[in-house]
Amino acid sequence: MKLKKLVLLGATLFGMTAATAWADVNVGVTVSSTGPAASLGIPERNTIALLPKNIGGQKVNYIVLDDASDTTGAVTNTRKLITEHKVDVVIGSSTTPNSLAMIDVVAEAQTPMITLGASAAIIEPQDTKKRWVFKVPQNDIMMALAIAEHMAANGVKTVGFIGFADAYGEGWYKETAKALEIKKIQLVANERFSRTDTAVTGQVLKLMGAKPDAVLIAGSGTPSALPQKALKERGYTGKIYQTHGVANNDFLRVGGKDVEGTLLPAGPVLVADQLPASNPVRKSALEYIAAYEAANGKGSTSTFGGHSWDAGKLLQAAIPVALKAAQPGTPQFRAALRDALEGVKDVAGAHGIFNMSPQDHLGLDQRGRVMVRIEKGAWKYQP
Repeated sequence: MKLKKLVLLGATLFGMTAATAWADVNVGVTVSSTGPAASLGIPERNTIALLPKNIGGQKVNYIVLDDASDTTGAVTNTRKLITEHKVDVVIGSSTTPNSLAMIDVVAEAQTPMITLGASAAIIEPQDTKKRWVFKVPQNDIMMALAIAEHMAANGVKTVGFIGFADAYGEGWYKETAKALEIKKIQLVANERFSRTDTAVTGQVLKLMGAKPDAVLIAGSGTPSALPQKALKERGYTGKIYQTHGVANNDFLRVGGKDVEGTLLPAGPVLVADQLPASNPVRKSALEYIAAYEAANGKGSTSTFGGHSWDAGKLLQAAIPVALKAAQPGTPQFRAALRDALEGVKDVAGAHGIFNMSPQDHLGLDQRGRVMVRIEKGAWKYQP
């Protein structure tokens, strides 16, 4: 009888151990694959399909949901991924407002999150909530400084600003004001528009009235073409800058001839094949382009998909480290994964080289940006 009980006990313990050892890593993803930010979310979603299904000897599952470019949808999806799908980490969302709305949810659940939103406000200043959040797109100030430096080098003295009427636009205005002040460039107009607007006549008339040497449009995706088209229709002949939020082919398609000559900072992946061989990001960026275009067709690569790729690169570096401390599906594993992400060093992605720290949950430096110009409907690297 005692022997039988010992055999049953041993079998039970073995089964529990085996089940734990073979637990999957579950990655929850919410992106804006429909709605105003769809030109960001679709390539982000497509790239998730390219990420490895096995990391550190553990099977990895990706649960992908669409938040329809809506903050409520992003929060609902995040709660669902955490409570129903028991994910170990969340990737998303595509925009700054959605990502900001998700912070409370992941912090409460103590589940790490890698945002695809651009604003530094998503991870700064670091506190008890934002310690759970990491970011892969370049910070506003990094890109704003690149724009200000280009403006100063090209004789721009006055700038008009028009940005989204949300956290993305506000963040860009603040960082742009700082960058322009450093370069002694005067900001002479400040306007806003909605992602869903169909006309911006009033704002553009005010911009034109200020007679700026250049205009910066701080938006993302195809909605950012609207102010530029209106400026061209009104005969504006100054320089027009956009942010890295428009760095995809959909913007070129929607903008057409009206966006010719546009200048913007972008991740190296946008012009990877034009970069010199000495550029430290060229090889890793070309790796992503080859993988994406093999699955989606030549010329289909988007910088926004590159952010999903970089989130995957961070997980490839962090998951094996976390597995040494705990098993997937547990609070201990989620905490270990957060710590491992914070310790990532020298990870080469599509947009740069990532070196995280407790003080820096982005980890990119100036290698993560280049200046480009739209010429004949294509992106041209500006050395």
